[in-house]
Amino acid sequence: MAKRTKKVGSVGRYQARYGVRARTQVRNVEIQQKTKHVCPNCGHQKVKRISTGIWQCKKCENKFAGGAYIPQTEAGQNVKKMLRGEIEIPKITQEKDVKEENKSGKT
Repeated sequence: MAKRTKKVGSVGRYQARYGVRARTQVRNVEIQQKTKHVCPNCGHQKVKRISTGIWQCKKCENKFAGGAYIPQTEAGQNVKKMLRGEIEIPKITQEKDVKEENKSGKT
């Protein structure tokens, strides 16, 4: 029997439904989530997705929370960089004070 999903991959199950763009987006997400990722604890490429946002390394049995489709999201990586001091933490408290002064001055 011939292979029917050479171009479309796992989203071949949707056939002609839902449109090309939606199927392409689903395909890209599924490819990302089903690949094996690098473990942040031991460094081996053995991390698999257990359920939404929960990842586990098959080598060291380390279980950790991450993104829904990838173990480390861009936002999570930025937070780690801020904690290490590589990125400067934005000063949001000063902006709130200025907004409160403007509101009190207008009334």
